[in-house]
Amino acid sequence: MAGTDSSAASQAGSVREKAAGAPAPAIILVEPQLGENIGMVARAMLNCGLSELRLVKPREDWPNAKAVAAASGADPVLEGARLFASSEEAIADLSHVYATTARPRDMVKRAVSPRIAAGELRRYAAAGQRTGILFGKEAKGLNNDAVALAEAIITAPLNPAFSSLNLAMAVLLVGYEWLTAAEPTQPGDGGSIAGRNARPATGGELLDLFVHLERELDACGFLRVRERRPGTVRNLRNIFVRAALTEQEVRTLRGVIACLVAGPRHSGR
Repeated sequence: MAGTDSSAASQAGSVREKAAGAPAPAIILVEPQLGENIGMVARAMLNCGLSELRLVKPREDWPNAKAVAAASGADPVLEGARLFASSEEAIADLSHVYATTARPRDMVKRAVSPRIAAGELRRYAAAGQRTGILFGKEAKGLNNDAVALAEAIITAPLNPAFSSLNLAMAVLLVGYEWLTAAEPTQPGDGGSIAGRNARPATGGELLDLFVHLERELDACGFLRVRERRPGTVRNLRNIFVRAALTEQEVRTLRGVIACLVAGPRHSGR
């Protein structure tokens, strides 16, 4: 269509200006398979005022001409897309992460609809906190290790007899709820943590805690049964993700781990 590129660029600029005050969630595609699907996701994102796209190990080469063709003018989203080697790296700077899934998971995880998630994400944005939404590969969705990184899962209440969505449809559904959500509420109305200088731990800080804890659990033999190790690690990570830890709490927990490893100190009395 004539004028599509300039229109898309203008919209992307407007999105970035708005995001400066209330950051929109990053859309994180984990191991997307087809360039065309990434392009259609970019189009859906720009439709909904979202501009930050993160790609974890896309199967096809990037940049991708098929993605550009399918984006129908949402080129600014594709041009700003960032590549990551793992889901952990992709969420490292985020304070709140949600995962999308249509399948029940064998883990304790809070489940919300896209509408409820949008309201929560808006409150976090109003408090200046960075957020992201994980989407899995087209054929299988997210694996359990990626879901374990999220504090909640987003599940759409669709027809139980047929709830299949393609990747771009899923992004559009969640993005639309973000776009049409009520104006962000004031910080402190569920979107911030009480206490001066308290800020949510980022994904990177949580991952550092996980690595520290799991290293010491390996050393003491707690994770010695290899077959059970992945499930036990996911359960432990879920416990801490659900707790919505602050940066200070993470530092305290790491100090506790270090002290336990060092053992008791004798005063010499």
